[in-house]
Amino acid sequence: MKMNKEFSTEIRKTFFPLSSKYDENWILKNSLGENILYNLESLCEVLEYKPGMKVLDLGCGKAISAIFLANEFKVQVWAVDSFISPSENYKRIKEQSCGNQVFPLKLDARNLPFPKDFFDIIIAADSYMYFGTDEKYTPYLSQFLKPHGFLGIVDICFTKEINYLADAPEYLKPHYQDKWYYVHSLGWWEKFIEKTGLLNIVRAEILPQNDFIRAEYVKDMKKRKKQDEIANILAKDQENLIAMFRLTAERTEKPVKLDLYSKQL
Repeated sequence: MKMNKEFSTEIRKTFFPLSSKYDENWILKNSLGENILYNLESLCEVLEYKPGMKVLDLGCGKAISAIFLANEFKVQVWAVDSFISPSENYKRIKEQSCGNQVFPLKLDARNLPFPKDFFDIIIAADSYMYFGTDEKYTPYLSQFLKPHGFLGIVDICFTKEINYLADAPEYLKPHYQDKWYYVHSLGWWEKFIEKTGLLNIVRAEILPQNDFIRAEYVKDMKKRKKQDEIANILAKDQENLIAMFRLTAERTEKPVKLDLYSKQL
């Protein structure tokens, strides 16, 4: 058992040299599901940050993703979440000496107050599918990105599209209509993001560290004796239907034109 733990730690350091510097218990305590920094660091591998950039962390949870971005890349981060108290997040931010770089806000992702062309990068780590599958959302969000700025998404996906409940494997069917119907394949996401011409896909792929992240997710939840539906489903998924993907897209210079509904999102 000791050897397995040591082996896991070495893999962690190899796959995630930045997030492995942080206390693992602190990460898990402040992650709403799996280790959020694993997914975030994998996304950061394919985004270019420069000190002083303005970054929107959309659906930031307990803001450790924003803290990570500020610490590792010296960027300014607007940490937005619709559920977690900004006061609680600010306490965590100050504890990590990021009070001048990370700005926590409690906002609905569909009702953002930012100026047009404000952000250099917008990221959504394990959150985009909860608010972003409405076809009018991508144009709405795009207005806040500077031309040639980048959208970065890391989230869960299926390795093949499931269009109907009947297509779902047996272990997924009891849960599909409640929590899995809005999970899509990587191909679906590529078409969806590029549909309006406001964003051009630069990279879209299953995370290189996907197998490790899946295994660690199941192990962590079992260790913490926490009931987690995704971890339970992953443990049953022997066909590797469920995976983590990363996607980056560059904002074009095409003007954003929003109809009345989009303005009210």
